[in-house]
Amino acid sequence: MKEVCVILIEERLWGMEWAKKMNAALDYLESNLTGEISYAEAAARADCPAYHFQRMFSYLAGFPLSDYIRRRKLTLAAADLQVGGSKVIDIALKYGYESPEAFTRAFGQLHGLAPAEARKPGARLIACPRLTFQFEPLGGLNMNYRLEKLPPFRTIGMSARVQTNTAFEEVPILWGKAAEQGAFARFIELGEPGGPPGILGICAGGSWGQGEAFDYILGTVSRQPAPGGWTDIDFPESLWAVFEAEGHPEKLQEIWSRFYREWLPAAGYELADLPAIEAYLHPEENRNELWIPVISRA
Repeated sequence: MKEVCVILIEERLWGMEWAKKMNAALDYLESNLTGEISYAEAAARADCPAYHFQRMFSYLAGFPLSDYIRRRKLTLAAADLQVGGSKVIDIALKYGYESPEAFTRAFGQLHGLAPAEARKPGARLIACPRLTFQFEPLGGLNMNYRLEKLPPFRTIGMSARVQTNTAFEEVPILWGKAAEQGAFARFIELGEPGGPPGILGICAGGSWGQGEAFDYILGTVSRQPAPGGWTDIDFPESLWAVFEAEGHPEKLQEIWSRFYREWLPAAGYELADLPAIEAYLHPEENRNELWIPVISRA
């Protein structure tokens, strides 16, 4: 009983520290709404690799990071319009809009009226309050996972630049393109043991400046030369948390969400600065796997 209590206390402390780091990232975003925002810096404040930060934010908040920043800026802009005498163009520039037209369009999409109308008494506006992350014990349902320490391995495959908020639409397009080009047969032909099994969907990094996008590589583990037009990634030795998702591949999205919401805040591990991998196994197995690189907090 004493050991169980110690574990529960440790999990709560880890969760509180996790929430503290995520709120530090929000502090950074909030203090830079009228300046330049670096997603890489926000990720650093959260002590989270850039590979994971935007995806983790989306799963935790329920909407993309770019949407949150946009709505926070337009919330503050609405307040400026109501209490100050600044020109619309000055407020537009203050919150990073290059023209009054772009600002008016974005303002109307959120608030349903033009900036000039927001100055009128009784104008009905929409507010997006600042987020705050808190650790709350969740779950209760089993998450089947295992830890595997893998030696260095290399992957090869087809790559596409994917927007985070439209990934559900863009990734299937890449799968369709791979099928048309006979890539799956090549994956089987060139695939080798030594890493995650099956056909891999690798959520890699890229240009993490202002945009919310990542490189999605559809491929396999192999030391063979990458065919023309393909890309390769070398993975160093690392510890991986491997989660099973039974049934249809779409179940992996549920695992992603539960990983960020339930497992990571309370686990004794942190995210490693490496891409995560979705491993799509043979249909007869009726399951797939999510491979996430982690580092022990111990």
